[in-house]
Amino acid sequence: MATESRLSTRDEWVAGHDDWLWTNEGQNGPVRISAKTDYAIRAALELAASPDGAWIKTETVAERQGIPLPFLLNILAELRTAGLVQSRRGAEGGYRLAQAAADIKIADVIRAIDGPLANIAGERPEDVAYAGAAVALRDIWVALRAKMRVVLEGTTLADVAAGTLPPDVAVLLEDQDVWRARI
Repeated sequence: MATESRLSTRDEWVAGHDDWLWTNEGQNGPVRISAKTDYAIRAALELAASPDGAWIKTETVAERQGIPLPFLLNILAELRTAGLVQSRRGAEGGYRLAQAAADIKIADVIRAIDGPLANIAGERPEDVAYAGAAVALRDIWVALRAKMRVVLEGTTLADVAAGTLPPDVAVLLEDQDVWRARI
């Protein structure tokens, strides 16, 4: 297990990980979205919200989203390597999406920055093995990944940039209980 999941309090955990966003979920530790991934999604959304084919300056994205420019440049380079964005140098240059915003899923951006959506101590959920009373735990991790896919693969940059969520995602928000953190 990663050290993060063994820490007992939010403050203790955050003290060593100020580059991660924190979400409470039961008592099994945080669901983590790195600041880098959050920035990457927000940068991709700025590009998605721009007129089709328009080149957007990195300074514009950084200013609109409050992302430090050097950090943004590294993120955009990773997104370019993943084939999600294109870049062009020069006075008329900048960045734009390499595909239509409706074809890029939030999961694509996460995978480009952080790798697989779910991993257990560096392994894919289907590759872990447990003994005794924990044998079925692998199935829980696989099921969790499946639910993450519903949201992250079911939602495109175009959806979020337009402020509309797919029905499968929107229905999850109807239960008021999802808006309350659990400790």
